[in-house]
Amino acid sequence: MGFHNNPHTFHIPVMGLGYTIDSPVKIAHLGISSVISLVDDISMEKMREFYCKKFNLPFQPITPKAEDHRAKRITAYLNTVQEIVIHKFENLKNSLSHTEDELQKYIDMLPDMSAIKMKLNQLINTGEIKHKLSEWLKENLVAGEIDVNIMSKLDRDRFENGEKLPSIMSDAQSALRGFALSDLSSSLVLSAGMNPRLYSYLEEFEDFYPNASVELKKKVILKVSDYRSALIQGRFLAKKGIWVSEYRVESGLNCGGHAFATDGFLMGPVLEEFKMNKELLIDTVHEIYVKALAEKGKPVPEKPFLVKITAQGGVGSNTEHEFLLNYYQLDSIGWGTPFLLVPEAVTVDEQTLEVLCKAKEEDLYMSEVSPLGVIFNNVRGTGMDLMKEAQNKAGKYGFVCKKKYLALTPVFTEEGTCTASKEYLRKKIQELKLQNLSDMEYEKVLGKLTDKACLCNGLTASTLMANSLDTEMEGKAVSICPGPNLAYFSGTYSLRKMVDHIYGRTNVMERTDRPNLFVKELGMYIEYLGGKIEETLKPISDKQKKHFDTFQENLNKGVEYYKDLFQKCKAQLEDSTSKNNLMQDLENMKLELLKLKAKML
Repeated sequence: MGFHNNPHTFHIPVMGLGYTIDSPVKIAHLGISSVISLVDDISMEKMREFYCKKFNLPFQPITPKAEDHRAKRITAYLNTVQEIVIHKFENLKNSLSHTEDELQKYIDMLPDMSAIKMKLNQLINTGEIKHKLSEWLKENLVAGEIDVNIMSKLDRDRFENGEKLPSIMSDAQSALRGFALSDLSSSLVLSAGMNPRLYSYLEEFEDFYPNASVELKKKVILKVSDYRSALIQGRFLAKKGIWVSEYRVESGLNCGGHAFATDGFLMGPVLEEFKMNKELLIDTVHEIYVKALAEKGKPVPEKPFLVKITAQGGVGSNTEHEFLLNYYQLDSIGWGTPFLLVPEAVTVDEQTLEVLCKAKEEDLYMSEVSPLGVIFNNVRGTGMDLMKEAQNKAGKYGFVCKKKYLALTPVFTEEGTCTASKEYLRKKIQELKLQNLSDMEYEKVLGKLTDKACLCNGLTASTLMANSLDTEMEGKAVSICPGPNLAYFSGTYSLRKMVDHIYGRTNVMERTDRPNLFVKELGMYIEYLGGKIEETLKPISDKQKKHFDTFQENLNKGVEYYKDLFQKCKAQLEDSTSKNNLMQDLENMKLELLKLKAKML
């Protein structure tokens, strides 16, 4: 099954815990790559049963009593997804003889300059006989990748009868084992920073090393927000004999889900650094890698394996898509948030879909609802937020913690607690009452504490409801985390329509006031820094002042970089669908930065 030459120049990144959990089943046979989150094995087990019934595959439940049940459930689910994708893909390749709908869809959606599409048109135009065309299709069509994501931070240790289990039973290591032992030949996306024990565990699995034909069955993709962290992590893994096949650069703030803000390093300058240093990065890492493989007695590649540099976060027009690919010489662009509005690709329940379709700029905000204490992109009006507000109003704070994936705060016992749980909040509020705060201070701290939402349930309920599956454990309150880009897409779209939008064959955006993605991110960073300065106790300490100064300096450098870029690439950046004046937007941002400077004095 050809999973190697991606026929498309975009991919669908991981979204939530459930939104892309079955995306490969829907779109991989059409050549489109997507990413499954490996956090929630409980939902995976439900989805496996659902798909086994749908495709008449045998199903044996894996209960929590089974030894190593988390890893086994993940392996079983991924194998089921792969089996279905192979089945759908084989049908598509053999469809010349009977139905041609899916095949036509596959071909129509390819980029116009794609080698497959050009060759196909040539074969058809020269009146090649069906037999020859059929053979060619079987050899040349490729399916999309079934990639998986592990959020390195979500690595809770497991306990049994109060006893801590060995570290390989932790959440992230079990998930890694689940993927490593699956039949998939695809990539593991590691996100949310470095986790040394998880990275070291990769060494235990043969599939991550070159095989006898010096090929990698399973690859590693690192999601990073700057060049320095890519180099540090790439070298760390290379020392263990693990190659990083792709560095996936994500905007620190202009993305969906959890947002990991940088110290003012903006996407344009970061991508420029990757462009300038790509060869250096590959050579440096390759040298360390080859040495490590030789020491381990593994097959050694003569020249470096392929390394892709890709980007995602806030891309919304064909102009931006093409510009990123061509100017920064990238291999693929991640399109996340817009696909939440494409039911053929991503699974969202109808009520939540309605909230997404209606969302405007003011409805999309950076929230503090995540129990991880990391900014979380949110949209007003979700079921989870409405439920939380009603509970808080009634003085019933927190949620019953059932799945415990985010129970990472070891405050009361060695076993972690979730900061959105009833138990945690009960104890915290008791402590708060003893602090003799003024009413205003008390309300402020209470508001912050009780703002947390149950994401384990909220980020999977929607997908289960959309497939009419049991949500007794999860409830029906939905959390969803689109990026701010959502405001410019209003309505649901067919897969074909969205892909045509990406490739500039159509435009699905009715609004003409959407800011350029670089300008949008800069604006978000200025707002973010302003918020941080606001909430800092005055007078500002020297240490904090230094931090804010560095942050601001990085933003100013970013502005200067964009001034040059926008002048140099005016023609490539001018968007026929947008009325924005890029240079004017930048001038406005410079004024905002000056205002921030004044705030700090």
